[in-house]
Amino acid sequence: MSRIISPKLQISKKLLRVAGKTNATFRLIGEGDKVLVGLSGGKDSLALIHILKHIQAHAPFTFEFEACTINYGMPGEHYSNLVEHCKEYEIKHSVCQTNIYDISNDAIRENSSFCSYFSRMRRGALYTFAEDNGFNKVALGHHFDDTVESFFMNMFYNGTMRAMAPIYKTNRGFHLIRPLIEAREKQLRAFSDDNSLQPIGDEACPAMLKDVKMPHVRAKMKIWLQDLEKESSGVFKMIRASFKHIHDDTFLDPKRWERDDI
Repeated sequence: MSRIISPKLQISKKLLRVAGKTNATFRLIGEGDKVLVGLSGGKDSLALIHILKHIQAHAPFTFEFEACTINYGMPGEHYSNLVEHCKEYEIKHSVCQTNIYDISNDAIRENSSFCSYFSRMRRGALYTFAEDNGFNKVALGHHFDDTVESFFMNMFYNGTMRAMAPIYKTNRGFHLIRPLIEAREKQLRAFSDDNSLQPIGDEACPAMLKDVKMPHVRAKMKIWLQDLEKESSGVFKMIRASFKHIHDDTFLDPKRWERDDI
């Protein structure tokens, strides 16, 4: 596979093309932007900071970005390896201290599923950091597999047709962007493996320290889609195409039928 060599890391040309095309199509990052990247330390957000570093060095426009890791304030939590990683690759990085874990003791009932709770609280802390430090965009590492999983979870369990937007304006006034939204998860995993990175995994999840239900619905959806792709190797290509060819006037939403010509 042909590769572009950064000073210390290898990023596949295909992955860079996907991210570059997504940025151009949806105008995610442009001249003068100040972007905050949510860096959990997982493979997706690690790939994102290095891809943005590459884009920053080669794009015909100038922008700033830095990474922020949200510390939940739970026992044994530390991000020293992540801090050192960002120093090594000259990526500005902050660890934002919070008391999210302590607050959850009163906010969450025993034996309840609360991954979504921590996700909301983490996002809120990231947004506050962005506001306090003058960022006009927040970037997350969601990939195409994430949005496909979310689409079918919303359809099967919430009765809605909803995916993940590549960019949208938050109610706090800045934009949330997903530069990797058209990349496959396996591409990001290959980036991590090829560079012998050590991503942070479930050990950083607060749920590991609590008596709670794990997010089995997403895990089941991931397995279902993997099995579907084994049966039909082109299924994700068709899903991608369908996401770009939406005939919303063919569904049963009454709002779509409030027309004068019927």
